Amino acid sequence: MTTIKCSLNSVIMYRRQFPAWQRNAFLALALLGVLVLITLRFEAIDIAVADYYFDVQHHLFPWKNTWFAKTLMHGYIKDTLQLAGVLLCVAVLTDVVKPWLNAPLLRLRLRFIALAAVLISGITTLLKQRSVLHCPWDIDRYGGAFHHLTLFDAIPAHYAAGHCFPAGHATTGLWLAACCVFWLPHQPKIAWRVFLAGLSVGIALGWVQQMRGAHFLSHTLMTVWIACCILLCLFMLTPSLFTSSLFTQPLNEK
Repeated sequence: MTTIKCSLNSVIMYRRQFPAWQRNAFLALALLGVLVLITLRFEAIDIAVADYYFDVQHHLFPWKNTWFAKTLMHGYIKDTLQLAGVLLCVAVLTDVVKPWLNAPLLRLRLRFIALAAVLISGITTLLKQRSVLHCPWDIDRYGGAFHHLTLFDAIPAHYAAGHCFPAGHATTGLWLAACCVFWLPHQPKIAWRVFLAGLSVGIALGWVQQMRGAHFLSHTLMTVWIACCILLCLFMLTPSLFTSSLFTQPLNEK
């Protein structure tokens, strides 16, 4: 009986310490992590997706230099999202130096989004700089000069680093998932939809890069997982978004 009672008390303390949304987030993050590990461990998944977009007859990725994939998605869309992120960070920094925002809730939300944008892009870039994995178009299977390696493979001697893992392009859209804070804590269902929509933008940008031969599927999934980890950490470090009475005003309140 004592053992059962202790177990029940542990469960109760766990539920009090971690709200339902955090428990669900941890579970979703763990499941996504398993999916990432599967794609990294079994290279056949990455190869199958890359093979689908590779033209064996002409020895190229047909989408690589198309207007849609290169000019629009890797050009205009990317530049627009990056500009939006930069402007947001500038606005937040100016408010830190000389406060001009009168609404505490708006200030907190904008700082949250700006910090998420910087961390998602910055951490992904740091990991890319230390990565030896190559992009598909650099792999000998697709006309490149390097043998394909997975994250778990031993690195051959004198193997030139590819700096292609995780996917960097997807980060230009993944930070949009942080915009869900505009609907927290009063409209969690809408916030969840906005979060998924933001992730979808990043995934779409990453997928187009896969079509071009610039990344494998595992590269994009890893970036998504990193972004979700960062956002979850920021949510846990910003309890005011959920509990503080200072931020209980509705979104449309003047």
